[in-house]
Amino acid sequence: MNQLMSRESEEAERPRAEAAPRAGRGPGDAALPGRLTEPLRSELIAFRRDLHMHPELGNQEFRTTAALKARLERAGLEPRVLPLGTGLVCDIGTGSAEAQGRPLFAIRADIDALPIPDTKTVSYRSTVPDRAHACGHDVHTTAALGAGLVLADLDRQGLLTQPVRLLFQPAEEVLPGGAADAVECGVLDGVGKIIAVHCDPKVDAGTIGLRPGPITSACDRLEVTLDGPGGHTARPHLTTDMVTAAAKIVTEVPALLARRVDARSGLAVTWGRIESGHAPNVIPQHAELSGTVRCLDLAGWREAPDLVHAAIDEIATLHRAKSQIEYIRGVPPVVNDPVVTELLRDAHAARRGPYAIEDTEQSLGGEDFSWYLEHVPGAMARLGVRVPGDTTRRDLHRGDFDVDEESITAGVELFTAAALLDGLRGA
Repeated sequence: MNQLMSRESEEAERPRAEAAPRAGRGPGDAALPGRLTEPLRSELIAFRRDLHMHPELGNQEFRTTAALKARLERAGLEPRVLPLGTGLVCDIGTGSAEAQGRPLFAIRADIDALPIPDTKTVSYRSTVPDRAHACGHDVHTTAALGAGLVLADLDRQGLLTQPVRLLFQPAEEVLPGGAADAVECGVLDGVGKIIAVHCDPKVDAGTIGLRPGPITSACDRLEVTLDGPGGHTARPHLTTDMVTAAAKIVTEVPALLARRVDARSGLAVTWGRIESGHAPNVIPQHAELSGTVRCLDLAGWREAPDLVHAAIDEIATLHRAKSQIEYIRGVPPVVNDPVVTELLRDAHAARRGPYAIEDTEQSLGGEDFSWYLEHVPGAMARLGVRVPGDTTRRDLHRGDFDVDEESITAGVELFTAAALLDGLRGA
């Protein structure tokens, strides 16, 4: 792969945490094979930095897909590019007699980047203008790749007791998410469980956050247009006061919804764009509003389109504006299966000890991993990426986002331990 960065050349500038105490090894670690070797660890850091330098948007991840395919093939595996043109699946351990007839244990990673500039001052900074891996998908991808390489080696030694499917999914950042398309392509055929991680800059590297039940929220998109005859600001009583109508929708729709849905569902409309008018003394004929609809539970999410439509129409009619509403379905909440969540807890405890696990809250962010959980049980963990002791406040979807690369090792360990433990329990 071009422009791979060696770990040694970057030691001075990547986030480090080796000086800080790490979570201890778990009591089951000695009995559980599949530890990450130092040469592979260094290779994976270099692989992640290469991805970071060459981010690709959803459904355009051709270079990323080719890099993954090449590395898996070098390991003797047979990855298959999805019919979508980007993304791939790769099965491990399907040929052994012990694995015959057993469902696949799936490990999912998303591979796309975001359309924002990378503002960090590091040599692995994005080389593509206005493109950045600012959500940590490069870490997810690298951890899944590393897990695949470790599990393939264990399979050659006869130590893998169930088949595993690696799923590298495109277009997570594109509503309604590339996961829905991947499911249609058959990526869940034969799968019994599925797991994933998402980077969390509020959690130390080496630690994971877990939560049974909902761990993310539903997220939909809303586009509203308002129309009226327009007029003079001296005579608003003779026309539709378009700016006031738009402002009332912005402020009153969220309040109205709060009285029409169970407050525990957390249904929230938040506006990100409002445009209307060109002159201070002209009442415009047109206004546009854009926003998101987020919801904490499935029941509220299923009701949301009708409730939002009704609320907007009522307020628009009250102010004599004609409304057109485009409600764009996004993703339902990720609802972690309790059994698979406990599997992740046991797996990480076996590798790093119980103190490397913390309970996490439900996020208002959306994640298309939820589409897989409509079909098979699974769970997502929050993967800590913060340098221990770092007090700088960082967040996802920002140009300065970066990680402590110990998180790659932790991700590989979690994925491999979960696959091995599940295989042992089902044997």
